[in-house]
Amino acid sequence: MADDNKLSAEKRTEFGKGAARRIRAAHKIPAVIYGHGADPQHVTLPGHETSLLLRKANALLTLDIEGAEQLALVKDVQKDPVRQLIEHIDLVVVRRGEKVTVDVPVHVEGESAPGTIVGTDHTALTLEVEATHIPERLTVSVEGLEEGVRIHAGDVELPAGATLVTDAEALVVAINTPAAPVEDDAAEGEESAEAEAGDAAEESAESGEGSSEE
Repeated sequence: MADDNKLSAEKRTEFGKGAARRIRAAHKIPAVIYGHGADPQHVTLPGHETSLLLRKANALLTLDIEGAEQLALVKDVQKDPVRQLIEHIDLVVVRRGEKVTVDVPVHVEGESAPGTIVGTDHTALTLEVEATHIPERLTVSVEGLEEGVRIHAGDVELPAGATLVTDAEALVVAINTPAAPVEDDAAEGEESAEAEAGDAAEESAESGEGSSEE
C-alpha cells in the first residue's frame, strides 16, 4: 500500500447533525468504518487530503487511527447535492491478501476506422480482485477497428489475479457507421398536398372570373 494513501484518523465521540456540522466547519469529514464482524468505528478524516485521494475510484486507504493501522476501502461517499462537498464517508475494513468485489471504470482509447463511431454500453466492469491490487481502470483500445466490431466483457484484458464478475457476454464497446439522414416523407407529403390544394384554388378562382365576364 503506497504511503501517499495514508491518512490520520481521529476517533469520534460526538454524533448527530450538529456534531457533523462542527466537524465539517473544521475542514474535516465524518466517516464510519465497518466490516469483518467488528463494531463500527466512527472517525474524522482530514478534509483536503481525503478529497484528493477520493478522486480515484475504489480508493483504498491506510488509516492511522490514533496509532493503530487499518486498511479500509471506500464504499460510499455522500455529497451535498448543490455544493458537491463531501458530507460523510462509509469505509469497509479489508485485510491484505483479501479479495473484494468492485466496479472498475472502462477507459476507451484510440480512434476507430474513418467514418465510424464508437458506442459504449458498459462504462465499468465488476471484478473480484485483491484489495491491495485494485486497478484504477480497464483500458480498451479501438484503434483502427472497423464497422461491426464488438468488444464484450470477456474480451477485456484484466490485471493478474483479477476475476470477471460481469457476464462475459455483456457488450462493452461497439463500432458502428452513423446512420444516413432520413428525409421526412410525411412532411414532404403534407407540403405536396398543400401545393396541390393551392393550385386547385387558383384554378377555381380563374374559372369563376371567366363566367362573370360572359
